[in-house]
Amino acid sequence: MTAQSADPSITPAALDDSAEHENVDRESARKAASVRRWRRTAENLGIRIASLTIVLGLWEFFGASADPALFTTPSAIARAAVTMIGSGELWNYLWPSLVVLFLGLTTAAVAGVAVGLLLARFRVLDVALGVYITFLYSTPSVALVPLIVLWAGFETTAKVIILFLFAFFPMAINTYQGVKNVDPRLIEVGRAFRCSERQLWTNIILPGALPFIVTGLRLAVGRGLIGMVLADLYTAISGIGYLIVRTASTYQVDKMFVPIVTLGVLGVTLTALLRLLELKVAPWTAARDQD
Repeated sequence: MTAQSADPSITPAALDDSAEHENVDRESARKAASVRRWRRTAENLGIRIASLTIVLGLWEFFGASADPALFTTPSAIARAAVTMIGSGELWNYLWPSLVVLFLGLTTAAVAGVAVGLLLARFRVLDVALGVYITFLYSTPSVALVPLIVLWAGFETTAKVIILFLFAFFPMAINTYQGVKNVDPRLIEVGRAFRCSERQLWTNIILPGALPFIVTGLRLAVGRGLIGMVLADLYTAISGIGYLIVRTASTYQVDKMFVPIVTLGVLGVTLTALLRLLELKVAPWTAARDQD
């Protein structure tokens, strides 16, 4: 029985042509995907600009007929912002709050991720401590503020603790859920290949939980801003929260909206930066969002 001869029509030149066509197809697919991404980005930007223009236009139109002591317009807020920025008033009140925000979010992120990982990975810790996490999360953080002020005083330490309470639980809970959502079959495969506990964490558990952790960070930013303003109201007479109260009590509504808008812009900016971080550390989420 003789061996089957190779197809004489398949020559090295034909194989080279086939490989070249495949490379061209892949390059075309990459270019088409890039065009689609840029088109989607341009569409989203156009929609946001149109939405912002409509909202500001309606606000300006209806706000012009309102009592200036009760409401204001975007143009008045812009003029007040220029005045407060030029005089340094806004920055003098914003800077202490930003320091508190940084310290509180940093400690909440580190502690929240650590606690979430440990509770999700070790059943004994989950059973022993999970009930306390649920109890504290279910307790309104505002109710604990007077006690924190009583213990820690009225200065920066109390503010950081208050902000920590607001931002810790989204981090811990999202990290916990992220670890729990890791496919157990992947862990079994890792164990079958004799991966150490460290290798399981670095190669399987943490990559699988990363999208949840970044989502927890984005939620913690929003709650942290709330805790920052609340801390300013209950503690020392400083910070952007006090600026809001002071301008409202003197019926300077245009100036009152300046720190409010500043907080909103700060929240949007931090959330966008965390979204970029998510795409960097977990790029597969971009493909999921494009579906």
